[in-house]
Amino acid sequence: MAAALTGLAWDHRRCWGPLDASVADYCASHPDVTISWDRRSLYEFGEGRLDEAARDYDLVIFDHPFAGELARDGLFTPLDDYLSDDMRRAFEADSVGQSWESYQAEDRQWALPIDAAAQVAAYRPDLLEKYVPHAPRTHEDVLDLGRRLRAADRWLGLPLVPTDAMCLVLTGAAVAGHPVRLGDGIGLDAAVASEVIDKLRAIAAVAHPESWSWNPIRCFEHMIHNDDVVYTPFAFGYVNYASRAETPRLAFTDIPASPPVGSLLGGAGIGVSAFSDHRDEAAAYALHLCGQAFQRGVYVREGGQPGSLAAWADPDVNQLTRGFFADTLATLQGSYLRDTGAGFVDVFREGTQKALAAIKGELDAKDLADWLNRSAERVGSVKLNRSYA
Repeated sequence: MAAALTGLAWDHRRCWGPLDASVADYCASHPDVTISWDRRSLYEFGEGRLDEAARDYDLVIFDHPFAGELARDGLFTPLDDYLSDDMRRAFEADSVGQSWESYQAEDRQWALPIDAAAQVAAYRPDLLEKYVPHAPRTHEDVLDLGRRLRAADRWLGLPLVPTDAMCLVLTGAAVAGHPVRLGDGIGLDAAVASEVIDKLRAIAAVAHPESWSWNPIRCFEHMIHNDDVVYTPFAFGYVNYASRAETPRLAFTDIPASPPVGSLLGGAGIGVSAFSDHRDEAAAYALHLCGQAFQRGVYVREGGQPGSLAAWADPDVNQLTRGFFADTLATLQGSYLRDTGAGFVDVFREGTQKALAAIKGELDAKDLADWLNRSAERVGSVKLNRSYA
């Protein structure tokens, strides 16, 4: 009997494009397997719950902060039994930043890094050169560019919907040399919080007024369809806007920090449901999707943003994508890994509105720091409630 695999992606070509493109060839070489992919929104990917997805699908693309909850609740299958020592070492060596580590909890591997991302800088190359000789490298450079743009009736961009506001606060703390690690009892000092919020408020003051309603996709869509936003200092990168055939297009570069260390790590992993009747077949397909050959080939050609370091460093891949990967790799390699312990996702969800309020000036930065520090007790080591023997 054929194994009918079902998977759940998030609804952007960067995710579903290479997945849909993989099906025909994989099934042709595995005639005992059929595969279909469904999609959910980007919001559900980042903040939705995974219990129903794990029960309804064999394979799920998910965000790494969920790893602790998956381990605690027994929702996914640890992939360790499907990884030889050589395979594990190969994945570790091929990790973009801490992507491989980000899907670990309780010394088990809960997903393979199929996609890698972090907050990077984006700009219109046809417009930026009119104002500065190169993209900003410091916070002061960003503000200087912002003032120049306002004098010309143009703007910076900055995705400031609640989810991105919280990411910006965490990135800001890490860039300042004080990464938040609630699971280790490391919160946010009030003085650091004030510095971070002051900097974000200064950027927001010269950012396009619609920034408050933008996530990265909305920001980038505005940038390519209008000429009034020239540069965005922090937004999760999307290779699709660099490699698009139409003009104008976007170019991407490192965050404005020297060195470019501390950007919040994003990306996506592919995991196998613990409720699947076809775990072996699902794991084999996941390994195919995350292998270097597929990641450097079909995955990129179909609009994907691979989790393989070999793909990010490949000259042919960079030629195809106008240097997107090479131009942002330093930021990815120095990116900041959020907590993956159980409890962090709930803290993050609650923090999104508080972070937004702080940037808007409606909440004191000290109060944001105090709340975050009090939340540390809710994020800890994972305690498994089932056996994986």
